[in-house]
Formats: sequence, C-alpha cells, structure tokens
Amino acid sequence: MRKWVLSGILASEEAYLGHLEALLIPMKPLRAAATTSQPMLSTQQIETIFFKVPELHQIHKDFYDALLPRVQDWSSQRCVGDLFQRLVSGERRVRGRIEHESSCSSSSALLYKPVDRVTRSTLVLHDLLKHTPACHPDHALLQDALRISHNFLSSINEEITPRRQSMTVKKGENRQLLRDRFMVELVEGSRKLRHVFLFTDLLLCTKLKKQPAGKAQQYECKWYIPLADLAFHTIDDAESTTIPLVQDEEIDAMKFRISQIKNDIQREKRSAKGLKLLERLRKKLAEQESLLLLTSPNMAFRVANRNGKGFTFLISSDYERAEWRELVHQQQKKCHKSFSLTSLELQMLTNSCVKLQMVHSVPVIMSKEDEESSGLYGFLNVIVHSASGFKHTSNLYCTLEVDAFGYFVNKAKTRVYRDSTEPCWNEEFEIELEGSQTLRLLCYEKCCGRTRQSRDEGENTERIVAKGQITLDPQTLQNKDWQRTVITMNGVEVKLSMKFTSREFSLKRMPSRKQSGVFGVKINVVTKRERSKVPLIVRQCVEEIEMRGMEEVGIYRVSGVATDIQGLKAAFDSNNKDVSVVMREMDVNAIAGTLKLYFRELPEPLFTDDLYPSFSGGLALSDSVAKESCMLHLLLSLPEANLVTFLFLLDHLKRVAENEGVNKMSSYNLATVFGPTLLRPSEKDSRAGSSQPLSMNDSWSLEVMSQVQLLLYFLQLENIPAPDSKRQSLLFSSEI
Repeated sequence: MRKWVLSGILASEEAYLGHLEALLIPMKPLRAAATTSQPMLSTQQIETIFFKVPELHQIHKDFYDALLPRVQDWSSQRCVGDLFQRLVSGERRVRGRIEHESSCSSSSALLYKPVDRVTRSTLVLHDLLKHTPACHPDHALLQDALRISHNFLSSINEEITPRRQSMTVKKGENRQLLRDRFMVELVEGSRKLRHVFLFTDLLLCTKLKKQPAGKAQQYECKWYIPLADLAFHTIDDAESTTIPLVQDEEIDAMKFRISQIKNDIQREKRSAKGLKLLERLRKKLAEQESLLLLTSPNMAFRVANRNGKGFTFLISSDYERAEWRELVHQQQKKCHKSFSLTSLELQMLTNSCVKLQMVHSVPVIMSKEDEESSGLYGFLNVIVHSASGFKHTSNLYCTLEVDAFGYFVNKAKTRVYRDSTEPCWNEEFEIELEGSQTLRLLCYEKCCGRTRQSRDEGENTERIVAKGQITLDPQTLQNKDWQRTVITMNGVEVKLSMKFTSREFSLKRMPSRKQSGVFGVKINVVTKRERSKVPLIVRQCVEEIEMRGMEEVGIYRVSGVATDIQGLKAAFDSNNKDVSVVMREMDVNAIAGTLKLYFRELPEPLFTDDLYPSFSGGLALSDSVAKESCMLHLLLSLPEANLVTFLFLLDHLKRVAENEGVNKMSSYNLATVFGPTLLRPSEKDSRAGSSQPLSMNDSWSLEVMSQVQLLLYFLQLENIPAPDSKRQSLLFSSEI
C-alpha cells in the first residue's frame, strides 16, 4: 500500500514538472529581450508572471529524482519521510509566491498549483502514515513532515482568508463558503450543469464558462437567493415537474466508455510515449464523466425565493438532499436579514468563486487523479441488524446507498419495523460495487399521515431521522469474513455486518457434489429426477411472480431479504411439499432473488461452457440475416433441458418487459440482471482472457457487456422456433 501511494504521487509530480517546464521555456528568451531596445515585456512584468517558477521547479525536480529510485527499488523497510520533509520545507521557502498571487487580480489557474501541491502532499502523508507501523523507522519522519505541512497550510489560510473575504463582502460582514458542488438544474425541460455555492447568507447558482486553453476559470451568475428568503418546495410541488429521463442503456454505455478510457490512460502511461495522447484521453474522460453527471440524477430537489419563483435541481441521493437542507436550516436559525446585491457586488462575488471553490473538477469523481479507482469491485453482503437511540416509538426502516462513477445510488431497503425505539431488522442484502468507496445508511420514519413539519421539509409520509456513512476499507473487507461495525449518527446507532466478495471470485462456479436437492445440481439431473422439462423451482417461482409481481417496481432488480431467500432455497432443496404455501406469504422480491440464485449456482451456466464463445462470436456478426441464423442455430444446439428452460424463462421475461410502464423493468434492465447469470465464460476462457493488457475490472466490464447484449438479442428477437422443430428445420444446416 505504501508503494502504491508513492507511485501515485510520482505520476502526479511528473505531470506538475511538465507544467513548470512549459512555463520555463519562454522565460529565458523573454528575459533576454527585456534588456534590448524593443522588449516584449518589462523585467517587472516577467518577474510577476514567472514569480518563483525556477525555485519551485528545482524543489519538485529534486524530490522526484530522489523518490523515483527508492520506489523502483522498493522494500518494506524503505524510508521516504526525509524526502517529504525537504519538499515541504522547500515549499515554505517559496511561500512568497502564494502570498503574491493571492493578492493579484488576474492570474491563470496554474499559478495556484503550489497550494494544491501542498494539500496533495498532506493527503499523501496521511495515507502513508495510515499504512506505516509505529515501530517503522519512517514513522517519525513522516509525522514530522506532516506537522510542517499542517503548520504551512494553517499560515496560508490565516493570511489568505481575510483577503478572500474582503473580495466578497462589505467591511465588517462575515460571509463564508460552507459547501459547493456541481449539480444538474432543470431549465425548461432541459438538464443544465451548474456549480452551486452555499454561503452563510445566500445560495448562489453559477455556470462555469467555457474558456480557451490556458485561460483562468470564470463563472457566470444564473441566480441567487438570500437564505432568509429561501424555502423548500413540497413533494407535491416537485412532482408536478416532468423530469426528462435517460434510458438505462445510455447510462450503462457511458460507464462502459469511461472504463475503456481509463484503461487506455493506464496503458499509455505504462508505454511512456509522450503527453499529447494522454492529454487527449484525459479530455475525453472529462467529457464522458461530465455527460454521466448530467444524465444520471433523477431525484428532484426544489428551492424557491420569497416571491414563489422555484428552481429545480436533480440529484441522485436522498442523503445529499438532506445534507443541503440541514445546512440551510442551520444558517436560517441565525436570523439573517433579507438583502439584495448590486450588479458590482454580484460580479465580485461570482469572481471570488474561482478562488473559494472547494470542488475543482467536473464531475466530482472520488477516485485518485488519472489512476484506476481505489474502490471495490464485486459484491458486498450487508446485514442490517438493529438500531438504538431513538427518542420515541416509530415505524422505522433503513436504506443503503453506495457510490459508483462519482455519484451515489440507492441499493437496498429494509422492511418497516413498527412501533419501536429499538428496531431489529436482521436483514441481509447483496449489493454490487463498481469502484465503490463509501456505504451510506439512512433511517426513515414512516409517518401515519402528513404533518405540517413533513410538508415544510418537502417530504410526504416518510422523513429522514438519522443518516451516516462508513468508508469501505479494502484491507478490512478483503479477508472474506463477516465484519461487524456500528454507524453512529446523532445519538442513533445502527449495527451492521459486512462481507465482500471480489468479482473474480464471484464469477467462479463450484463443481456439483450434491446428489439431492436442486441448487448446485446440473439442470438435466433435476429434470430427469422430476420427470419434467423445466425444473419445478423455475416453474413455481415464475408462476408466483406472474401472479403478484408483474407490477412490482424493480422486480428482479430490487434485492430480496437474504434470510427469506435462504429459507426458500432450503425448502426447495428438501423437497418441502408446502413450498407453494411458504411462497404465498413471502415478499415477491425474495422469490425473484431465489430464482436468480438458482441459475447463479448452477455448476454450468444455462448457455454451457462449450457454446458460450460461439454465442459471443455470433453476436459480433455484421449481417443481420447471418447473425439471426447463427444465433438460432446455436440456441437450438443447447441440451434439451437447458433449451426448454431458457425458452420458458425468456417468455416470462418478455411478459415482465411488457409491463415496463409500471414495473420500470425494460428488456435491457432484465438483460442486465440475468445476462451475467445465464451466460458466463468457463474457467479456462477466463484465464485465457486475463492475459490481455486489461485490468481485471476492465476485462470483467467487457465480458458483462457482451453477456447483457447476448440476452438482450434474444429478448428482442420475435420468432424463435419451438424446441421440437429443431431437428426438422432446414434453416439450420451445418453449413451456416
């Protein structure tokens, strides 16, 4: 881990040195020309533009040149704290540059890099200390370097903050920036990317202007509301706005392109062929990430001024919506008075946002700059045990959110535990992680009816009573054992257990050793024993879902309670005669989860190891007629039990998709859920594929995309011959 952290700072230092060297190139000829009769710039102007650049370049070059060989010749006892001490001390010596530029009214974003470098070095020191034992000889050196860095940053803040405040407020006032974030505003039915700033007395919505390369960032004010005049609209008002939705296929395609571009960036960095291609890839990555940020959120968050004019933001997380509300309410309690800004004051405030901003990039991605995400890829099993600390009896439930591609997604919801101050849910959920680093938990109170407070909060019959989050630490979770933890939030404690399974391990199928039961047993063995064409478990689950789950929102996508799924699995394995009675009393999402689990635990996927590569090849054919002939020929080449079971499931999934308007499950959504379950490469093919120059996560993404497209092809295919006609059909000759 220490080497990994240092490799990241090396790559970052290399890029920074490139920027400084680009500044040094014109400096020498300009200095030489300054002494001639026709200078391009005066000596004073040159000193202002290139203030302390040579010193900064030398400090960082010495640091890079000393650190590189130590990382290349790495050992567990290697020390680097002395290098960071020299780096931070050197940065302190040139702090005049920072003081000088903080008072300069026009300067490029690059001239603020020294502050950014100090901040980054401080974060790196924190990471290094986290993974350096106290007995290690480097520990004391790193602590000393961190102390110097903290003192340096504190002194900068003390001197710059008064100057920043003087640019945004009148003398004697105290306006401070509390929070800022890129958000999506809904304007006349269109999504617009905005940078929103929350100050102690107002909410400011700005647009980041497009600037030529090398020019400083500039903001344009779209609107502002003094906090004394700000109100939150109710759910009823928010729902009156039609939100333009983006298809899940488009969202997933963007994620796939982002993964591909990140992989290309890593490949180019390893090849070390220059910076031009890397810069193009980084620009392309930023464009795709911005597009994903713009299209992904669908949760309305509405604010209004005292005249009733409303503004609608779209966000992806109820957690974030609650945070903004809480911050605003805290400031409103301080009794700020209403006011209006002159055009000059508004211009000064907007200009100051460039220096005040806490978030500097679009979008806000939580991974390391230009590095593969340090988050987790795979499946996280979470058991929500119980909660305590509630002050009054309530009907309570929890939801779980995780981050993926820079935004948070709601992944699971417990049942409502009624009339209690100490709910005991004891429910388990399986959550897919895509580079995730944080797990959020929200506790809701389900109210019996609306109250004045709930309407003021913009909520209907449910309100957030507690929220908290924990970092998903890879070192803690990689040991594959259950880890118990407690999330503490405003006096409320929620007990959890977590277990992580990597993608690589989750894709493995275990050989069948069972002679009885249905889970983990070959499908032809089950059908022969039952004297049926389709396993009983598949028929019964499908029938129950079609009876009462066709209009269930997110059917097959929403996680069922794991304990219910395991109970139903045990009932089927033991050939329980009352299994149909048990199913009628069970949540329909648990039945859907049981059906998915059955196919996932088959010792061989439904499309078989032998035929899977051929299906992938057939899907890649360009000619539509040849593709259809090939795919149908392969489909009808499946073993009889596999084929009949798949066609039975396929008809069911098509009927589910017909109710998309109610259940929100399109053919693509269903293909995303079932594709990786029904189609998987064999162990041999997986190992062969891993030799390609792709990371495990990128290789997995490519494989999953192929599996989704394969199932989607059959879901969208209208005419599929019946199984008993496959021998007679002349269409499928061996020549095709």
